[in-house]
Amino acid sequence: MKKPYQIESQRAVKQLEMMAADGNPAVQMVLPLAEMVGWLRKGVGELIRQAGLQLMELLMEEEVREVVGERSRQQPDRTANRWGKERGFCVVMGQKVPIERPRVRTTDDHEIRLGSYEMFHRGQPLTETVWEKLMLGLSTRKYGAAVREFREAYGLEKSAISEHFIEASQAKLKQMMERRLDKVGLCALLIDATPFAGQQMVAALGISQDGRKMILGLRQGATENATVVGELLGDLMNRGLDFSRPRLYVLDGGKALSAAVKKYAGESAPIQRCEVHKRRNVLDHLTDEQKPVDRQEAERGLRVGRLRRRQAGADSCIVS
Repeated sequence: MKKPYQIESQRAVKQLEMMAADGNPAVQMVLPLAEMVGWLRKGVGELIRQAGLQLMELLMEEEVREVVGERSRQQPDRTANRWGKERGFCVVMGQKVPIERPRVRTTDDHEIRLGSYEMFHRGQPLTETVWEKLMLGLSTRKYGAAVREFREAYGLEKSAISEHFIEASQAKLKQMMERRLDKVGLCALLIDATPFAGQQMVAALGISQDGRKMILGLRQGATENATVVGELLGDLMNRGLDFSRPRLYVLDGGKALSAAVKKYAGESAPIQRCEVHKRRNVLDHLTDEQKPVDRQEAERGLRVGRLRRRQAGADSCIVS
């Protein structure tokens, strides 16, 4: 459920869009040449940044003029008045930059939100930028020094960046967990659990027909049991995954996983035990001195097993 300030913000943006569509008024900006040359000495990027800030201020003033009317003119039907300016910020290149925003109040003393300012200081571009850069390996401690483009920019402290990353991660997880799977064509489905903070995180990974991998869903449980896996597969089915279509299911050999898969995909569902898990199970029974040698033996044994299964499959095709 959206909060009142979010509803007012959206209403202000829509009003700005209607104003722009109604006659499409032109906004002109005049910049002193000497000032532009001074910015260019610091690079083209500085010119674009400073000109962009002035264009934002011009756009806000134009919206105020449309709402209030021309300055210093008598208007008997005036419904709003200019109310000075106050410190605000806009989000540019993933950082908060301070700007002066004009204020407007109605004649009965209610604040009017400006759609242009609401668009300038929306946090979504900032949150998305933080998430992308941190996923590429940039740490929260070094984020400010790495991305700062404006000397006066703020909101780049470690704690603030962590909050933005958490917010973006929650949105990404929600989007992934609610994504429809009706049109997803999968040739294989891998299900496995990994320990995390004393719990088991059961994940379903799909492989499409062109080889792309995608995480389909997650479930948290105390153990890797049939109930948790069943809830995960049930969620995939509710989101549109068709279990009647033939595909390979790769599991770690646990009975709970096999039982859950057969419940949704049928008793004849092709199940392949993951060879990585099989290799780990074998090596866990060996001492540290035996592992370097017997790891090669385990690999050789798995290759022989694969060859024998292929030969048996070929022989059955010839007989039939």
